[in-house]
Amino acid sequence: MDILQIENLCKVYGEGENKVVALDDVSLTIGKGEFVAVVGSSGSGKSTLLHIIGGVDEPTSGKVYLDGQDVYAQNRDKLAIFRRRQVGLIYQFYNLIPTLDVVENITLPVLLDKREVNEERLEELLRLLGLTDRRTHLPNQLSGGQQQRVSIGRALMNAPSVMLADEPTGNLDSQSGQEIVSLLKFSNRNYGQTLIVVTHDEDIAMQADRVIGISDGRISRNERAGA
Repeated sequence: MDILQIENLCKVYGEGENKVVALDDVSLTIGKGEFVAVVGSSGSGKSTLLHIIGGVDEPTSGKVYLDGQDVYAQNRDKLAIFRRRQVGLIYQFYNLIPTLDVVENITLPVLLDKREVNEERLEELLRLLGLTDRRTHLPNQLSGGQQQRVSIGRALMNAPSVMLADEPTGNLDSQSGQEIVSLLKFSNRNYGQTLIVVTHDEDIAMQADRVIGISDGRISRNERAGA
């Protein structure tokens, strides 16, 4: 069963001599619970694709359907709710709020949604992420790997359908990076969440179910990992 359908997606920045075509007529489907790696050189359009899937950056043309819902047919308020509830976003640079502690950063999406925190889920995530004894620490009191774990917890807190990770290991050493990938794979397998990871790391890509290559805004590769 497909959870994501992307149809004729285009994204253009600028005009005239400054015109940049970031995505050029991209179409693909991604199955529910699938782990997909998106690879390509810098500037190829892979991060743009991820941000459009996540409702962060609007396409110039084309459609994105998540679980049958036309993402960009929603108004701005509904799109914001969609992002919080249906999509978990993980970035290379963590994007934690420096004045909030671990628990406050993880539960922020729930509080922004004006909903009660599921304490059982919070405790489960803290255990899974190895952050139980760091719950009151601020981001500057954590290592890079621990900060990335907090960002994963924040992305998982609302139990989203789709997890999107943009170079999630880019700022980490190889051991911490593999630990982060293992956590994402655990979430993918045990929570049945669709996982899409943008990466330059071929070793990470080979752990996915499928590898999609992007070159000059177009799909250049779409194959099972290891094929």
